Amino acid sequence: MPVPAISRSDKKVISPEVLPDGKIMLRVPAFFKYKNGRKMIITPETLDGKNPDSPSMVQSPIVRAIKNAHEWRAKLESGEIASIAELARTLGYQHPYVTRILSLTTLAPDIVEAILNGNEPNGLSLEKLVSGFPDDWIEQRKFFKMESR
Repeated sequence: MPVPAISRSDKKVISPEVLPDGKIMLRVPAFFKYKNGRKMIITPETLDGKNPDSPSMVQSPIVRAIKNAHEWRAKLESGEIASIAELARTLGYQHPYVTRILSLTTLAPDIVEAILNGNEPNGLSLEKLVSGFPDDWIEQRKFFKMESR
């Protein structure tokens, strides 16, 4: 007995296949993404926003850290805050932490854009990001394995 194809709104068709043992195999386009140390299965519906129960593709801690880094850098550059040490005291953070977060302002714009869009390399975490990376944007792309972007 033939199994009807399932049409999707984006014109892709998911075609069920009847196996010799009578079971039905359904192939769904998907890929794996590592986020916060966990493997996630990402389907087209997740990317389209049609799956409200799916986890966000954007890593909020990294995005928040990038936002903070730029806000803090602006305060330092405007003279509102005189030094990184004063900034750390004002924020209640340790000086090394503030310095590491501030380093995020030197990320290449396309890398920041990829992070904001949830397209960062698999396995990237805030901890890995602030542990150090090259200053040169070309070297950053190689370091984060984003050379093709």
